[in-house]
Amino acid sequence: MAKNENVKDGVIFPRGAKNDAYAQYFVGQSYLQGLVADPAVNVGVGNVTFEPGCRNNWHIHHDGFQILLVIGGEGWYQEEGQPAQHLVPGDVIVTHDGVKHWHGATKDSWFSHVAITAGTPEWLEPVTDEQYAAVESEAK
Repeated sequence: MAKNENVKDGVIFPRGAKNDAYAQYFVGQSYLQGLVADPAVNVGVGNVTFEPGCRNNWHIHHDGFQILLVIGGEGWYQEEGQPAQHLVPGDVIVTHDGVKHWHGATKDSWFSHVAITAGTPEWLEPVTDEQYAAVESEAK
């Protein structure tokens, strides 16, 4: 049984539906619940929930930024060329314009964060199983 199973049912916000629209940019299953649906607001706000082992591809936000507010479970965040950071509820990550990064769940825990995103994402290569396993082993 995975850790933080309660996260799969939603923590503060609903878990949302399977993230089919962005599935090609993820390894594993994620879920997305949009939280702001105002066309006059040019910032995306969504609750993203990751099943254990799920992570998104490397990506860059152009002409914008991304703020992650961790609300449940355990996860990882890594910027290119930097060590990965272990994330737990209450952690806040700020990704600046043009920084290549990825984020996702640990191998044995559900994970949820609110993503506040401005600009245009450029989706890149997946985080390989080898890269992911290295993050897990380096943190031990």
